[in-house]
Amino acid sequence: MAENDQERTEQPTPKRLEEARKKGQVPRSIDLSTATVLLVAGGALRVFGGGIGSALAGVMRAALSLDYDRTLDPRLAITAAATELLHALIACAPVFGLTMVAALAAPLALGGWNLSFEALAPDFSRLDPISGFGRLFSARAGVELGKALAKVAVVGTAAYLVLRDEAPQFLALGSEPLAVALAQAVALASDALLIMAGTLGLIAAVDVPWQLFQHHKQLRMTREEIREEMKESDGSPENKMRVRRVQRELLRRRMMHEVPTADVIVTNPTHFAVALRYDESRMRAPRVVAKGADLIAARIREIATENAVPIFEAPPLARALYHNVEIGGEIPGQLYVAVAQVLTYIYRLKAARASGAQPPEPPVIDASIETTRH
Repeated sequence: MAENDQERTEQPTPKRLEEARKKGQVPRSIDLSTATVLLVAGGALRVFGGGIGSALAGVMRAALSLDYDRTLDPRLAITAAATELLHALIACAPVFGLTMVAALAAPLALGGWNLSFEALAPDFSRLDPISGFGRLFSARAGVELGKALAKVAVVGTAAYLVLRDEAPQFLALGSEPLAVALAQAVALASDALLIMAGTLGLIAAVDVPWQLFQHHKQLRMTREEIREEMKESDGSPENKMRVRRVQRELLRRRMMHEVPTADVIVTNPTHFAVALRYDESRMRAPRVVAKGADLIAARIREIATENAVPIFEAPPLARALYHNVEIGGEIPGQLYVAVAQVLTYIYRLKAARASGAQPPEPPVIDASIETTRH
């Protein structure tokens, strides 16, 4: 059982994935990024190739038609060269710009952007030659070598087919006029890039699932790690007990503040005390505003005495209320009659004391109501 517990069979938790991301461990596919860049570059050449060819032809004509006197002055020659270079860069700017955007956007498809300072920190363990040899001859290294050879074979085959089919057109460029040759060269480059992008796209279609699988496999967790993480997230049992103790204390203090507002305190008479309040305009039924046993019950009776809150001894009703109604809850229907008898008696008692009349007889509470306890 302990041996199975150490097997990394559990999927990584969101916390584990987030920690790995902070360390720079995100799935990446170089083939996907390369295919995206080549696809955008080929498409940009296809769209802007004609204009780029014409502009570069103009740059070449201007560069080759310098005055003889300017070529003898190094400063003028450098200035002229810099000017034509700037014109060439401006002509190629659409392709360069779109290619850069593609290079920045490609990671969004797998793993997203991730700047990790932890990944930038030096890791001197990688300088260990023994570990290096271990990584070099590991199963993963063998898989990566096989992938690399397969990529070389696929890309090499595609490149051979492209060169074989386009070789006559490449060779014919030297006999074409400059403008036509440049436009034709741009078109051939665009076709080559698009074909290579498609080839790498096929490789990426296999590489992306593999990278996702490898990433999740590396981050898999043991059951013990899951338990430890849950313990860290939820807190240790000692901390949870401390929190519950603080919560009970806060609830008790809040409850004691409600005792002076009660209409009556129903007691056991010593073991239980339940404070009831009823506001006909705001409540559907009487509510329990405080309750307690033993020492807490004694404190409830003490506060009630200090604030002239009536105390009524009804052991069966006190036990039923204590066990069946939470603080702030309405009394259940099976206790309506008994509670109504107590409240009616309390109201009549207050009226009698105010008028100086004879106090009423206290009601007799049916002991069978204790069966409502669950």
